[in-house]
Amino acid sequence: MTSINYDIKISILIVGGGTAGWMAANLMKSRWPNSNIQLIESPQIGTVGVGEGSTPAMKSFFAKLGIPESEWMPKCNATFKTGISFPNWTGDKNYPSYFHPFYSHFDLETAKAFFKNCDLRRQGFEADANPDKFWLSARLAMDKRAPKTQKRLPFELDYAYHFDAGALGDFLREKAVASGVKHLEGEIEQVELCSESGVIDNLRSKQHGLINADLYIDCSGFRSILLQQQLKVPFHSYQNRLFNDRAVAILTETHNSSPISAQTVSSGMQHGWRWQIPLRNRHGNGYVYSSAHCSPEQAEQELRRELGVDDSTSARHLNMKVGRAERHWEKNCLAVGLSQGFIEPLEATALMLVQYTVEEFISNYPEGTTSAYNRKINRAFDAISDYVQCHYKINSRSDTEYWIDNRENNNVSEQLSTLLECWSSGGDLENVLENYQTSVAYLKPSWYTIFSGMGLFPTADPNQTSRIEPAPADMAAIYCQEMAAMFSDHRRFLDAQ
Repeated sequence: MTSINYDIKISILIVGGGTAGWMAANLMKSRWPNSNIQLIESPQIGTVGVGEGSTPAMKSFFAKLGIPESEWMPKCNATFKTGISFPNWTGDKNYPSYFHPFYSHFDLETAKAFFKNCDLRRQGFEADANPDKFWLSARLAMDKRAPKTQKRLPFELDYAYHFDAGALGDFLREKAVASGVKHLEGEIEQVELCSESGVIDNLRSKQHGLINADLYIDCSGFRSILLQQQLKVPFHSYQNRLFNDRAVAILTETHNSSPISAQTVSSGMQHGWRWQIPLRNRHGNGYVYSSAHCSPEQAEQELRRELGVDDSTSARHLNMKVGRAERHWEKNCLAVGLSQGFIEPLEATALMLVQYTVEEFISNYPEGTTSAYNRKINRAFDAISDYVQCHYKINSRSDTEYWIDNRENNNVSEQLSTLLECWSSGGDLENVLENYQTSVAYLKPSWYTIFSGMGLFPTADPNQTSRIEPAPADMAAIYCQEMAAMFSDHRRFLDAQ
């Protein structure tokens, strides 16, 4: 990786706003303060703005911009997130739900116990490998606590956020404009390419006339008007691996005094899954589903039944283009956000990929090669898609064709196939992950948690005993319970911000 050049001075035009556009604007202005950065967006074109969760990477985003949580979180109705709960993903009553945690220093010893018990279960021995007993973040979510303590501890718990996506975009716009980014409102009518080199020469806007720049950032959403429409970069679809291509969203209000659990709940439905995201003043709810298995009307009614809301509460329907561009940096254009690709929101990775795309670009521009950069970004997309697909591939539900089709789908990558085979055969999963370290986005705790949480174990033989004593899961649970008691009540902490 090349060193970051803070003295770089170029002109940059970002096409499209939303969270992706304004994240890019802030990151580039903070690293290249001498550059002339403009962002043009149409007030007539709305943003998707449904994804209201993040990964822990967002902590570093705000830290790099020097923005404290006490400033941005209240303005965006933001709450903390310690992980994701996955109920109703199996047909086995012994595995009704599991929690995917954000692994941290607090979990070092309990994680060892968890891995030990999982490995015993993989060999057919009896051992308690329920992941929720071993992770502090799972207990915090259960007890509705924030990942914050009154006393200063030697290390922090890793965590992420929930937020109002529209409010976050507005906040980031204000920050970018205050730092010197020029905000233009208007529509792009024409894109002119150089006849010789094929690079973007300029853009023409109805409101602002001819606009040119050294570098163009495509944040135009699924339309991808620069990268895919004009530069003709092919699109690599994940549709044969990830069936979900639609979503319907409904907002529900909450009482300002009600407790808040620091978790996203992603519940299995008949033809997909639904999210529940707690903010300070409301819940974001949505149903992600496959249009090959369910109509929009069916999905909306199923979601309304689950939420207990009638037709007087409005619903918003969305189409999703699942996949990625074959190249993200093409000539003098970089695509960021939906214009470069999208993996369904199951693990809330969209903004992490935005951040990674921009930060890697900043580190590689202008000396880095586009081919090496594009391979790195493609690996990130493909690795996340592997982990997301794993949820569907190893499901044990048989109540609808949707779940059966996902389980029987053999369009899986070599990496995912190898990981599944290694786990099922009792092999050294850590070694496989090490070999694939540049091609996997999730580490050992995440893979062990999904496999064990979904019950991917052979039937234990009570008559078979191991020379290795299982770790006491109840002791791990007590440790997590006692540690959780040191952390603040989530609602009260937010109210005091």
